[in-house]
Amino acid sequence: MGYTQANHFINRELSWLRFNTRVLEEASNPRNPPLEQLKYIAIYGTNLDEFYMIRVAGLKKMEKARVSPGSPDGLSAYEQLTMIRDYVSRELPELEKRVVEIYAAIEKSGIHIRRYDELNPQQKRKANAYFASHLYPVIIPIAVDATHPFPHLNNLSFAMVVKLKEAEGDPLRYGLIRLPRVLPRFVEIDHSAFVPIESIVYHHIRDMFPGFKPISHAPFRVTRNADISIEEEEADDFLDELEEGLRLRQKGEIVRLEIASNVDKDILDFLIAHLKVSPNDVYMRSTPLNLGAYWQLIGNKRFTNLLLKSPPPRALVPFDTKEPIASAIEKQDAAILLPYESFNPVERFIAEAAGDPNVLSIRMTLYRVGSNSPIVRALIEAAEAGKMVTAVVELKARFDEENNLKWARALENAGAHVIYGVVGLKIHAKIAHIIRREPNGELKHFVHLSTGNYNSGTARIYGDVSFFTARQNIGEDAVRFFHHITGFAKSTALNNLAMAPTQIKNRLLEFIAAETRKKHEGEIIAKVNSLVDKDLIAALYRASHAGVKVSLIVRGICCLLPQVKGVSETIRVISLVGKYLEHSRILYFKHADPQIFFSSADWMPRNLTRRIELLTPVYDGEIARLFYLILRAQLGDTKQAKELGANGIYRPLEQNENSYDSQLVIEEIVDRLHKKGEPHPRLARELEDFLKRSNVNF
Repeated sequence: MGYTQANHFINRELSWLRFNTRVLEEASNPRNPPLEQLKYIAIYGTNLDEFYMIRVAGLKKMEKARVSPGSPDGLSAYEQLTMIRDYVSRELPELEKRVVEIYAAIEKSGIHIRRYDELNPQQKRKANAYFASHLYPVIIPIAVDATHPFPHLNNLSFAMVVKLKEAEGDPLRYGLIRLPRVLPRFVEIDHSAFVPIESIVYHHIRDMFPGFKPISHAPFRVTRNADISIEEEEADDFLDELEEGLRLRQKGEIVRLEIASNVDKDILDFLIAHLKVSPNDVYMRSTPLNLGAYWQLIGNKRFTNLLLKSPPPRALVPFDTKEPIASAIEKQDAAILLPYESFNPVERFIAEAAGDPNVLSIRMTLYRVGSNSPIVRALIEAAEAGKMVTAVVELKARFDEENNLKWARALENAGAHVIYGVVGLKIHAKIAHIIRREPNGELKHFVHLSTGNYNSGTARIYGDVSFFTARQNIGEDAVRFFHHITGFAKSTALNNLAMAPTQIKNRLLEFIAAETRKKHEGEIIAKVNSLVDKDLIAALYRASHAGVKVSLIVRGICCLLPQVKGVSETIRVISLVGKYLEHSRILYFKHADPQIFFSSADWMPRNLTRRIELLTPVYDGEIARLFYLILRAQLGDTKQAKELGANGIYRPLEQNENSYDSQLVIEEIVDRLHKKGEPHPRLARELEDFLKRSNVNF
């Protein structure tokens, strides 16, 4: 039987759009307080921005060049672009409805979002004073006519276009006012009123264009192609090439124009003509443009009571003592569950190594490290102290390029050996390797591996697994891995770890094939962010046809179609969108040895063939049991999980007296163990006891 027919695959872009719909649905979840609901609106909007900057931009380039996307579902670039426009447009009424409802809810809690004309006289005086002191000196009125060309607008620029007339009978004039990102999206007039900045600016149009009468206006926002193409082989200086690419990002082709829905036809025609944008790429909005700007309200410390409460990340034994991290993991492998447990041990691991006179070398991959990174500061101190520091800084980490560029320069200046990746591949693996000389002269390896980045900010909101080991066999593989990156090796094979693009996909196919041979006795559980690779999907279809039980926890894109008769009847797919972003990749193969693995790689062609990734086996029985129980807990989650049907649609699961939210369960167990001073191994036992009480099948 063939398993690569077009009707056996869900379109990648459609699957992503449905994922973002699940994000939007969390803005209606009654368990979320109103500001928490607004947070999901912000996430929905920023997700959509990136989708247009990268995915839609790529499809438009393919359509223009008449190149086939090669999508397994068989859709052309034109068909996919049409589908995307239709889907986003159909979803707009639901988005607008939710924003109106959330405004009403936060209004009761003391957050009042008002237009200028809705302010009382005292508030208007304050708004006028704010305009005079903070806006008028900064914003610039721009006339557009035969002698004043239409200005360039950077990616995600927010501006206002105004239609003006000097006197009755005079021709219409058009002007622009750019609203820089340095200005707040909502101006806080007092402790109760937040006014969209464009509302204040429009009231003062006559101050910006004296002598002209405003006829109409419209705020608008442009989205450009933001995918940087770097010709690495031709670049004399990769850092200079990247900096130039970042500048060019601001000048990419416009792929979307968002504009107020009440815009008049003259203004719309004016913008379409000057921006050279297709009418198909114009999106009318009655919600404020730039939904991501709601983070200004969400992050206001006065309103934390309107968000879900979270205990601070906890450190459990052995990481809540003053014992050095390396000493603790010499005794036994250790793991951390983020964001429930503290990221601090990872930072301590590097900082202690930097200060240890017996440590000879520290090697790390840095993908997204954050703007204020204690880890990078520790690496700089280690390099300045004369240790051999190797930092693999992935400068092509999308939208983190500028931050990584800054750290790369600082590390180089401190004397670290900085590697800017491998030609043609992104380095997405998360690994830190420390070598220490023992008193007897022996070299000891300490390794940290993770599904998430070395970033303390994301560690508070991303669900990841973080793993420490002093196993010699893993340390030897770490040596080979870094030699592969820093040298000329093209076909390095790791013995215990597996590396993409040379090993991971083949190893996964072998594991799936082994379970397939076991037929009805086989079982596979895979928790990933995205499942796109058609070879892996076809292998899972073959496994299902043989009778293997396949359970998939896929947060985002899933191109596999489950529960199709004769193809995928034994495959179940769920998605979890909850309080925290599910980011870990954990795999279980019943007849493998060991059975549990975790990885930096999603099951996508880009991760398996165009990135350097790592797949890590879990040899420690207690940690393997914990990771297995996490999989079971999420598969039994009926509060947050949604299940994918054979029709490609996700549906909520039925609730009963045993229903639970798996994220909150783990959060509560970790918090309870911390308060009792219990060691980390208790976490697995407590989670297992809970699942048994909840009648979750093992």
